[in-house]
Amino acid sequence: MKNANPMLPVPLRVERVRRETIDTMTLEFGGEGAFSPFRPGQFNMIYLFGVGEIPISICGDPALPQKLVHTTRVVGTVTKAMGQLKKMDQVGIRGPFGSFWPLEEAQGKDVLLVAGGIGLAPLRPVVLSIMKNRKAFGRVVLLYGVRTPSDILYQTDLKKWKSKMNVLVTVDRSAGKWKGPVGVVTSLIPRAPLNPKQTIAMICGPEIMMKFTISELEKRGVPKERLYLSMERNMKCAVGFCGHCQWGPAFVCKDGPVFRYDRIHSWFNAREV
Repeated sequence: MKNANPMLPVPLRVERVRRETIDTMTLEFGGEGAFSPFRPGQFNMIYLFGVGEIPISICGDPALPQKLVHTTRVVGTVTKAMGQLKKMDQVGIRGPFGSFWPLEEAQGKDVLLVAGGIGLAPLRPVVLSIMKNRKAFGRVVLLYGVRTPSDILYQTDLKKWKSKMNVLVTVDRSAGKWKGPVGVVTSLIPRAPLNPKQTIAMICGPEIMMKFTISELEKRGVPKERLYLSMERNMKCAVGFCGHCQWGPAFVCKDGPVFRYDRIHSWFNAREV
């Protein structure tokens, strides 16, 4: 949304609420305001009047910025209130903010996407962009790990994506009729059909999952400068004023949330940073 004051939310209406899992929903917003184009990996600040404001990655199609889409899990005060939103309810939105995934650099190369849990949401715009320009990329592999089969997001999308890329999904604990892999997402990395020297990896999920993923990819020979990850730590203002999201020498809201690993590895693996 275009606004001369980045601290001033634009009022938008809820156009659709879609329940993804028992504790996760996807919200689509629209309204009279002018929408700004966004890049895959960027985020918005979503404000619920009288409740509070939180950062959430944009998970819609970059080619359709007028259809603003966010997926979130109910984990705190604001997201609990978001879970009660209905069609035509109003929220305030600021953004888009932050850095983005290196889609331009990835053209002509193999692409590996590794997601854990709701970490698939920030990577969804990457997949949607690749699907529309599939011939511009080499082999594309999505590795996705969740706790149980009932936690899998975007199940309809995953079926469509399998037509144009390799999609491997694993669960920590099998249940019901699940017949796929069981184990952490890093257990899928040896199965990924990639040329390590020609691969760009984009990783999003819990920090511990990203650390082990990076370790496994380095073992396979993927260079540090070809590894990208998304961090979303304590962002409050989104413009570098408050300092809540300072991480080492960087501010996640301004320098991230997408970081190239070779530029941050010295403090990414440090305790208490």
